[in-house]
Amino acid sequence: MARSSADDMELKRSCEAGILSKEKDRETVVMSMRVAKGRGVWGKAGKLASRHMAKPRVLAVTTKKKGQRTKAFVRVLKYSNGGVLEPAKVYKMKHLSKVEVVPNDPSGCTFLLGFDNLRSQSVSPPQWTMRNKDDRNRFLMCILNMCKEIYGAIPKVVGMDVVEMAMWAKDNTTVKVTQVSTKDGPVESLVGEADSQVAIQKDLVLQTEDEDTEALLDTYIMAIGEAEAFSERMKRELVALESANVYALMETETVVEEVLEGLEIASICVEDFDEWLGIFNVKLRHMREDIQSIEWRNNKLELQSDSNVALIDELDKMLVLLQIPPEYEASLTGGSFDEGNMVKNIEACEWLTSAIKNLEASNLDPIYVREKRAEFVLLKCTFVRRASEFLRNYFPSLIDFMLNDKGNFSQRGQLQRPDHADMRYKCRTYARLLQFIKNLDKSCLMPLRKSYCHSLNLLIRREAREFSSELRAGSKASKSSTPLFEGPASANQSISITDTTADAYCKMITSSFFAHFMCFDVAALAPSDESDNNNPVAVSEPPGSSAKPINSSAELGVLNQCLQELLDGIQEDFYAIVDWAFKLDPLSCISMHGITDRYLSGQKAEVAGYVHVLLDDLETRISILFSRFVDDACYQIEKYERNVRQIGVVPYIPRFSQLAARMEQYINGSRDLVDQAYTKIVTIMFVTLEKIAQVEPKYVDIVLLENYAAFQHSLYDLANVVPTLAKYYHQASEAYEQACSRHINLVIYIHFEKLFQFARKIEELMYNMSPEEIPFQVGMSKVDFRKMLKSSLSGLDKTINAMYRKLQKNITAEELLPSLWDKCKKEFLDKYATFLKLISKIYPSETVISVNEMKDTLASL
Repeated sequence: MARSSADDMELKRSCEAGILSKEKDRETVVMSMRVAKGRGVWGKAGKLASRHMAKPRVLAVTTKKKGQRTKAFVRVLKYSNGGVLEPAKVYKMKHLSKVEVVPNDPSGCTFLLGFDNLRSQSVSPPQWTMRNKDDRNRFLMCILNMCKEIYGAIPKVVGMDVVEMAMWAKDNTTVKVTQVSTKDGPVESLVGEADSQVAIQKDLVLQTEDEDTEALLDTYIMAIGEAEAFSERMKRELVALESANVYALMETETVVEEVLEGLEIASICVEDFDEWLGIFNVKLRHMREDIQSIEWRNNKLELQSDSNVALIDELDKMLVLLQIPPEYEASLTGGSFDEGNMVKNIEACEWLTSAIKNLEASNLDPIYVREKRAEFVLLKCTFVRRASEFLRNYFPSLIDFMLNDKGNFSQRGQLQRPDHADMRYKCRTYARLLQFIKNLDKSCLMPLRKSYCHSLNLLIRREAREFSSELRAGSKASKSSTPLFEGPASANQSISITDTTADAYCKMITSSFFAHFMCFDVAALAPSDESDNNNPVAVSEPPGSSAKPINSSAELGVLNQCLQELLDGIQEDFYAIVDWAFKLDPLSCISMHGITDRYLSGQKAEVAGYVHVLLDDLETRISILFSRFVDDACYQIEKYERNVRQIGVVPYIPRFSQLAARMEQYINGSRDLVDQAYTKIVTIMFVTLEKIAQVEPKYVDIVLLENYAAFQHSLYDLANVVPTLAKYYHQASEAYEQACSRHINLVIYIHFEKLFQFARKIEELMYNMSPEEIPFQVGMSKVDFRKMLKSSLSGLDKTINAMYRKLQKNITAEELLPSLWDKCKKEFLDKYATFLKLISKIYPSETVISVNEMKDTLASL
């Protein structure tokens, strides 16, 4: 039987820990039991019916000392989410009024604890179900003992037989230590559970119940008034019962004899059957041994038969594997490599490759296939040597034939793109052969690559030289004789040169012989054989290269080296095109740089190899040439600094707008080169302009505002679409406003010097004294103020006209005069309004022309 949870010390410790986590005072757990909690409902006639919603709980009987008193509690603990016990409810044992066993439970393990301090008696109390009756009796006896020892009374017990509980207590007597409250305090005493339960049994039967029991027993005449008489009666009845049993046995003697006779006959039959079964068992054992022997011999024969069949199949396969077909042997050892025989050669290569692979993959002992392997190796070496020698001679002969045919190159007056269709067809014919040679022996690829690259390099350099020469000869364009910043330029002529040079360079870059090796505007390689046969790039690659991606860095390096050998020397023709285009029109470098940068960005350096290096060198050369052009332009701008005093707008500002418009037309892709040129040229322009303006200090602001205004006017449209020019446009606008402000202030102070000097003196005096004290200073009296005002504002119309003529006198750009005069009037009115505010504080009683009157006067002129 499983151990009771009351003896589980781990459960007691868990209960103590759970109670201690919620309570400040420590409590002693006397007993703890795992129970199932249910809730009953009130049925008919006030009876309690159970509801099947059980929850796992732990009931613990605890005690707590408080001074000389001891309190007892019944605690209910539940399991948290982490499986830890935590207090759910606590009942004081002094309020326990009833202990009732639920009659609806047939097992008798469900009981109720009734407390007289519950708030609502209409709510059904919880039902507690133990595992068995022993746990129930043990728990209830513990509660009754605690009530008796601590509170001197026990609750009402309903639904349990006190005699049954007394007998259970007698059979389950254990020694335990209890605490008994005395006058001197609680004392531990060693008592037996049976003794305590018998003592409680006496108290379980109340006086009224005793009287009811006696009345019930009196209703039956059992003659048990005296023990001796009752004992004599029971003995007589026992003797009579035994006599009756013996008499009955004697009456059935004949029946017993018949039964014994039948049993003897059955025993004899059973012995016969046992002998027969033994005989049959021996025969069956011998038959079983014979059958096993037959099955073993049969299995051995079947295994031998299967092995022989498998051996014959393997020998047939080996013969097929080791036997060389005569037609393949003829092709591999002495066949021709003409185009008509390539199908047979390819089939022979396929058979040889698969035969060698199958022989290497087989599990045969090398001793058995040593001679055949040597024969295959000799056949492979013979074929690879013959094929390599044929291809090394075939590539140069093919290239020599194309070099001797003048129709393959550009003629005078006829620009012809190189056509490699025939060469691609012939290379495609031998592409599969190259792949098989690579699979059979990789060491033979290097000589084939060198032969192929050397031969094709001669053809490419010849085609590039002829193509470049005819491009230059066929692109006739006259270069402008006027320097960039030293005379008028013809925009139409420059554009025609741009189209010619840029088109020539683009044709050179995208010519067929170069585009195929650079993979410009050509579809990517596909891994299938069909794609290899239709893609011109695949057949124009160096021998041994395959359409599949190259994963080995060593193999990639070898192929890039071959590509360098293939294209080495072609760069000189591209340099010649670039130099020729620069001489015709330096701005064509912008288009060439954009074209080169576009192709560079589409290439991977590790894959393109030498092609990437060649394009990078071209881009660097174009950048150097264009930088030389930009430096020349900056030098021409700086020469204006050494000229005589400039009047009006310097010539390089409108010419720069023309240059910028032309440069924007040349852009083909990236604009970094153009933006760098803008930055350098405009910076030199502004620095030179400042130096030119300082030649005549009297006209510094006039020169600056006219030239900055011209810069804004000429670049207004371009600044809206070019961010770099927009930055310098705003810089020129700020410089223009500053120059205007300085020049206008100078003109105003020239004609109203006394007025604003008087205002400046007032501002200086207001730092040290109050406004009321200023009229008493020397030269600041009201009389002095009236004299100054009369001399400054008398003949105001003439003064303002003179101020306008002063502005008009030195301005060469008449279109700037209206806006400049408006700025002058606005600035004068602002200064005059500030002057009136000062005067109103110092001379409040004086009458002065108001701002509105001054504004009307200015407007009328």
